[in-house]
Order: sequence, then C-alpha cells, then structure tokens
Amino acid sequence: MKCRKSPTNWLAVFAAFLIAWMQMSPTALAANPASQATKDIHDQVLLDLPFENIEDFDLATRGFIARLEPPIIEVIEGEENDRPAWDLEPYNFLLDGQTVPSSPDDLPEAPYTVNPSLWRISQLNMQHGLYEVVPGIYQVRGYDLSVMTLVEGHTGWILIDPLTSKETAKAALDLANANIANMQLPRHPRRTKPLPVSAVIYTHSHVDHFAGVQGVIAPEDVKSEDNPDGVPIYAPEGFLEEAVSENVFVGDAMSRRGSYMYGTLLPKGIDGQVDSGLGKTTSSGQFTLIAPTDIIDGTMEDLPPVDGIRIQFQNVPGSEAPAEIMFYFPEFHALCASEDATHTLHNLYTLRGAKVRDSLAWANYLSETIELFGDDVEVVFASHHWPTWDEPGTPENEVVEYLKKQRDLYKYIHDQTLHQANKGYTMLEIAEDFKLPDSLANEWYNRGYYGSINHNVKAVYQRYLGWFDGNPAHLHSLPPEQAGAKYIEYMGGPAVAIEKAETDYENGKYRWVAQVMSDLVFGFCKDNDIDLDCLDAKQLEADALEQMGYQAESGPWRNFFLTGAQELRDGVNTRLPVPDVISAEVIHSMTSDLIFDYLAIKLDGWEAAKNEEGYKFNVIFPDTSENYLLSVENGVLTYTNGKLIGNPNTTIFINRTDLDDVILGDKEISEVVLSHGGELQDFQDFWSLLDLDLEPSEFWFNIVLP
Repeated sequence: MKCRKSPTNWLAVFAAFLIAWMQMSPTALAANPASQATKDIHDQVLLDLPFENIEDFDLATRGFIARLEPPIIEVIEGEENDRPAWDLEPYNFLLDGQTVPSSPDDLPEAPYTVNPSLWRISQLNMQHGLYEVVPGIYQVRGYDLSVMTLVEGHTGWILIDPLTSKETAKAALDLANANIANMQLPRHPRRTKPLPVSAVIYTHSHVDHFAGVQGVIAPEDVKSEDNPDGVPIYAPEGFLEEAVSENVFVGDAMSRRGSYMYGTLLPKGIDGQVDSGLGKTTSSGQFTLIAPTDIIDGTMEDLPPVDGIRIQFQNVPGSEAPAEIMFYFPEFHALCASEDATHTLHNLYTLRGAKVRDSLAWANYLSETIELFGDDVEVVFASHHWPTWDEPGTPENEVVEYLKKQRDLYKYIHDQTLHQANKGYTMLEIAEDFKLPDSLANEWYNRGYYGSINHNVKAVYQRYLGWFDGNPAHLHSLPPEQAGAKYIEYMGGPAVAIEKAETDYENGKYRWVAQVMSDLVFGFCKDNDIDLDCLDAKQLEADALEQMGYQAESGPWRNFFLTGAQELRDGVNTRLPVPDVISAEVIHSMTSDLIFDYLAIKLDGWEAAKNEEGYKFNVIFPDTSENYLLSVENGVLTYTNGKLIGNPNTTIFINRTDLDDVILGDKEISEVVLSHGGELQDFQDFWSLLDLDLEPSEFWFNIVLP
C-alpha cells in the first residue's frame, strides 16, 4: 500500500460522465401506445423468464431498519437550490401507491409500454432505506444510483462509496446515525449518539462512488502530513488519475450521450424513463472529491487493520473500471464485490462512450475472488443493488454459486464471441444470434438491465478486432448524410421510401424502419427540414424508436430509443443548461501532465501546422516546483516533464494556479506571467490556437438529426 499526501487546497471536484446536472423539467413525450408486435414480445418474455422466482424481493427487503419519508433529499448547498438532489416520488407509478411491499403480487403489473423484465428490476430498485447486511455492516440503498455501505469500526464508521453528491451522502449517513439505537451494533450496543467517520474507501474511479465524500467528511479532517491522525481515505492504484481524466478529454461528448443513456430529458412514467438498471438514476446535488491518502496497489496485502477491522484487498484494475478494488472482511465473512458482481449484466462497453472493458480479466478476477474467499464467504454485497447471502443448511454456498455464474457470464460472452469471430462471422452477425445457455440466462442477476448481450458482444469484438469487419466495402464507407441521400435516391425518392417503411412499421419491423428513416432524415432533411416528406420521416422514425424502447430490457437501451424519439419529434432544446465538465474544481484537481494532455486536445492542429518551424517553450511553475518543455510541431502539442532547453521560443515563469485561471478564461496570459525570456508573443500566438471557449449551444449537438 502506498501513502499519498492530500493537496492542502483540494477543491470540490467534477461530475463528468453522470448526468445529475440535467435533472430538469423535460418536455412531454408525445407517446404512442404499445403496438401489437410489442405486446406479443412482452407476452413471450412473461413465458420465457422465471417470474415465479421472487427471491430477489425477499433479499432486497432483508434487514430493513428505516427509510426517509418522503423519499426526498433537498439540495442544501449549491446554486440550484430550487429542486431536490433526490426524489423518488415521481416513480410512484411503479408501486401504485404501495409502501414498497416485499411481494410482487402486491405491485402493479407491467404495462405493455415497458418490458416486463425491466419493470421487475425497476420495482426492486424502489426499495430504499437503511438495511443490515450482517451485524456490523449496513447499507443505505435507493438514494442515488449507487449504494453507500457503513462498517462499524472500533471508533467510528468505515464508509464505502459515499454516493454521487454531497447532499445524498450526508442524508445517508444521517439516516444511519439517526437510527443507531435500532441497529444493534456489536461494538457499540447501547450507542445512541452518532458515530464519527473513521475511514473512507473508494471502490473505484467512477463518479457515483466518490463524489459525495464532502457530505460525510470535511477536507480538513482527512489524514495528511499536518494531520497524521486524520481520517484515511483508501482507493485503488490509479484512482485519482482515472477519476479526473476519464471524462475530461471527451467530457462534452460523453455528457451529451449520457443524456440519452440515463433518460434525463424524458418524463418519468410508463412511456418514459423508469430506471437505469443499476438504480433509478443519479442524484443532482453537489459533486466533490477528496484525494485518497492510502493507495491499494496489490492483492491480499498484509495491511494494518482499518479502525480495528481487518480487510483483505484484491486489486482488480481494468475490470468494470480502470482502477478498482474488491475486498473481504474475515471477521464478518463478508465480501465487497465493488461493481464486478451486481444483479445485472454490466457494461463491457458503456453507451455514453468509454474505453472497452476487458471481459477476460473481469472473469479471471472473479475466479481469483472465489479462490481467495470462497471457502469462508457468507455474504456478498456490492456498490449497487442488494446483497446475496449463503443460506445455512443448503448443499451449496449461494454466494459462491452467484459469483461463479457472474464470472461465467462474462467469460462465455468473451470466449464465444471470439469462437465465432474465428469462424469468420462479423461483429453484427455474432451479436444478432448470440444466446446464453439457460443456466446463465435464467438467473435474474445475469439479465441485461444495464449492459446487454448485444452490445457487450460487439465490445468484445471491438476490443480484439476493432471497428473494421474485414469487408473492404466497409473500409471507406460514405458518411450518413451522403450515404442516406444515395439510399433514398435508389429507393425512388422520399415518398416511396416512406410508403414502404409505413408498411414495415405496421408489420412490426421497427429496427428496419428506424434504420431506413434515419437514412432519409440524414440524407434529405438537412436542407429540407420543413418538407412534408421530411416531417413524415422524422415521425415514422420516432414511432419505430419508441416501440423499440418499449421492448428493451436494458434501461439504457430504452432511454436511448425514447430520447431519440423525443428529439426527432421536438428537436434539440439548445436552451437547456450545459454541464460544467471543465469547471474550476476540475482544472485545479488535474495534474500538470493531465493539463497538457487536455490542452493538446484543444489545439487547432490544422492551424498550428501552418507554422512549419513550430514552437518550443520552457514552462516553469514556481508554486509547484515543476518544469516542462512544450513542443508544437506538425500540428501536435507534446510535453516533457522535468526537461528544459537552452534556446526556446519563450521561457515562461507562471504559477500553475494562474495558468488554471487562464485556461478557465478568468485571466489573460499577459496578466499572470511572472517573468519570461524570449518572445512572449510567440507563446500568446500558440495560446490563440487553443479552442478553450465553447458556446453553450455547441454542447447540444444533434445525434438523431443531421
């Protein structure tokens, strides 16, 4: 384990890929009813899947202690204090006024506008409150996309994953402390006063697992050189770099696509957003970060106890997140599976956009988990959903069985995708016909509520073989607008294409209708957006996407389809707020290497390449004692940390904090340069080539429209 000093001025930091910044009043979706074809598909789902198995409803309610009533968490701090950070009440249609009963028999049946399997997980994700996992381990579930776990240490709470926002994390901790007398704490059996926070663990580098941290602990209370007895924060190796950088480089694109993935622009209801698969949605409070103080960089390290509790860590980088850990509590016979074993098939590729995950490594880590802890484990809990317990007296260990089938889920997808690829099948062909064996497919925790078989198969193919399927006709295909125009021309024009598509729509061929009408929209509507054929094409594509959304088992698939339908009908509302992806807090939190990586992306390379001689700059940060050589050649910005040259265009002495202000547009270079050698104008010319100012309207770029 490595120890790291906390920066003395660590600021509240970013929300990059998640979408809480867009919890706004959406436009109403002009919804159609479910078609007969959609109804037939849902009737078949009810026949194919084991809906008689209601064990999850018992597990999701097991250990219940208390809940917030009403399930609303108000914004405490922040500029937007006119809406709650969390509100489950808009989802009451899932319960029809019930108070979260444990049996699905007491709940409303799935309407035909929602896949029955997705409806089931949506109802389960309405379970909310404080729950006991085992005496000494508790979870607060249902007040964010993720789950916060509290482990009773000798002196206070060891908190695992403090949610997405400051307000929800604080409310979760307050709920536990308010009910401390009812929790029968093993070490504090007669405790009535709140327990302090004695340690924090970030399981991985996704924002919904750390960004609420300042709601449970103040930065000044964290362990540091000046405060060696402060609260330690544990995280996997690479956490900080991944947490800050993952969505900064393409943060705008990811966030825009995230508005589709999480359905944040959709109304909540039976023909709108119902769930995300991992939980309802993300909270919309204040995002924060405190740097970890203790880094986990190995497996099964012999670490000192954390607040008197022995923890055996397993480092699992490159599984569900680039930086991730699982860990075991021998005293409690309890395994924290982080996000590598949840009650859904997870994403090997996330639809908002991200690096493809390694399904083979993921499966191998779960094999290692079983070998390390399988002989003793009695309960497994994760950062989403509810735990799985081993039931005494049963012939098999249910926890191990669950871990094995989650492992085999990812391994089967990996192995059989490559098996088919080696027979010459392409990505689309493999994904179209791929099926799991019944022993895996009929386990509710293996259903595709968040990921899907289809797009995870494509992810495996992409990881090994990339986007190109080997067919030279696909090597240099026309872009959508040009291809769409030619397709429609070959079909005999827009009116003919629409007429044929209407017939296919009536026959339930929604995928084809959406594909062809998208070609028409891209190939014909850009310059004819008020033409009647264009309006008909948009409406028909929207209708097809809507039915596909109703049919989807995956929450993100449903949200993508329905958001696409909404924007085809209503257009893109460019007046909506723009997420503050590159805020002051983000910039201040980035290392200098990350800053220069970011600036390289912002460089207008074509214009920079016109200067054939290029530039070389020495950049010296007195406040951080860092030196950098920046080179701009061939339209590319590169940097070398710790190197200076003798004859640069310019040598700049500038505090890193002042450079941050220049990047944010708060100051000019000429205002903050402490001193310089050479031509300052050369550096200013280079700086003018950086595209640092985005107009708000640019964020709301078209996705389903040309």
